[in-house]
Amino acid sequence: MTYQQEIAKAGTLIGGQAHWDGIAPESVARMRLQNRFHTGLDIARATAAIMRRDMAAYDADPAAYTQSLGCWHGFIGQQKLISIKKHFGSTKGKYLYLSGWMIAALRSEFGPLPDQSMHEKTSVPALIEELYTFLRQADARELSLLFRDLDKARETGNEVEIQRLTHAIDNHETHVVPIIADIDAGFGNAEATYLLAKKMIEAGACALQIENQVSDEKQCGHQDGKVTVPHEDFLAKIRACRYAFLELGVDDGIIVARTDSLGAGLTKQIAYSREPGDLGDQYNSFLDCDEVDLNGIGNGDVIISRDGKLLRPKRLPSNLYQFRSGTGEDRCVLDCITSLRNGADLLWIETEKPHVEQIASMVDRIREVIPNAKLVYNNSPSFNWTLNFRQQIFDRWQVEGKDVSAYDRAKLMSADYDATDLAVEADEKIRTFQKDAAARAGIFHHLITLPTYHTAALSTDNLAKDYFGDAGMLGYVAGVQRKEIRQGIACVKHQNMSGSDIGDDHKEYFAGEAALKAGGVRNTMNQFAA
Repeated sequence: MTYQQEIAKAGTLIGGQAHWDGIAPESVARMRLQNRFHTGLDIARATAAIMRRDMAAYDADPAAYTQSLGCWHGFIGQQKLISIKKHFGSTKGKYLYLSGWMIAALRSEFGPLPDQSMHEKTSVPALIEELYTFLRQADARELSLLFRDLDKARETGNEVEIQRLTHAIDNHETHVVPIIADIDAGFGNAEATYLLAKKMIEAGACALQIENQVSDEKQCGHQDGKVTVPHEDFLAKIRACRYAFLELGVDDGIIVARTDSLGAGLTKQIAYSREPGDLGDQYNSFLDCDEVDLNGIGNGDVIISRDGKLLRPKRLPSNLYQFRSGTGEDRCVLDCITSLRNGADLLWIETEKPHVEQIASMVDRIREVIPNAKLVYNNSPSFNWTLNFRQQIFDRWQVEGKDVSAYDRAKLMSADYDATDLAVEADEKIRTFQKDAAARAGIFHHLITLPTYHTAALSTDNLAKDYFGDAGMLGYVAGVQRKEIRQGIACVKHQNMSGSDIGDDHKEYFAGEAALKAGGVRNTMNQFAA
């Protein structure tokens, strides 16, 4: 519905009421346009449709991959989308990622916690709701600026500007984008997963990412000690997420099935198997076992039978069982195929380094069975990107017979190498990593889990060094405010960003000429008008 149609619709409604003379149809139309999404489920349905269209576009052309950045506060997510619209003119293909790691480290009432599902699970849907509150406010703010400009154009009789602004209002693109939300390992059994999934979807999540670790042993994907569960346990949680979507009417909700098997050498359970070759038997086939006879069975030993042999899985003092070394990739491939066959839409393979061919070698095998399999990939700050890619170039040059005697492979992170040909080539591979991986390794969505955790620390360190040092107030002015002004950062007008002007608009709607507004000539934000 166009802006003029919204005004006409509101006018018809108001005209049918006997005592609504003080309500202006155009003001109603403006408020309605500034609040397109009334519930989280409205958001989940709209953003799920966006993701499904993007997934189809990627299937047609792998160059159409999507991206997101992780965030831990609504304001951070809002500013990302405002920046994206400012620099690129559109939010197409740009999402937000909600990281369980960041919630644990920054949002728990216990204080900073490791990524082990110890934080309050209610903080996950709470952050989703907060993010969408800020994104909706970004819509309201941007439209408010357009409405104000439209009023000025009308005052001056500038018909060309009136037409331009009306077109901009009619074609306004929302800041509300898909959020891929981390539900960790489900925070308990399948029923607990279902209940939390519902809360996350009701808050607006259209995509849930769930991993195949044991809930009460969950570890960050880039740390040691990860413990996986048999496939049937994980599939029950995938089904729980799907039922949650379907119950709430988000029929095209997206489930991202994450496997941590590449770096997980342990399992808490021996899978139940009905017959040779079934899924439980395949899971157990990766266990590290010793062959035993009846006389060699010791006190408390657990014994399994396979191919007519008695096998004793190696059990640790922690009561965990270990997998055979070198089986990680095979387990990942089985995890991925099984998940896609049982309701998952996208895959996530947690790796120990960003290496296109390593990822592609697994995806090639998955796609032999499921041709349109595609991944979400964690471009993690846990990787030392500089060192990894310099070592990859070093290794390739060595294979190609190039002279690498000027480089020490173990010390390639050193700034001494920054201007070398090797470093330049490595940086180019980092620059094109997402494009290369989208084309070669089936990666539909690239994300960075913890970017603003690190940018906040870096910018705060720089400000503290300057402000509390010799630069004093110039440390803030030159390092922050002057850059905000010259780069057109919306937050330099922080009163406007907080909603002060939107409030003034509402005061005028509600009280007319009697409105006491904050945005008068004495408002110091006017200093930034130029």
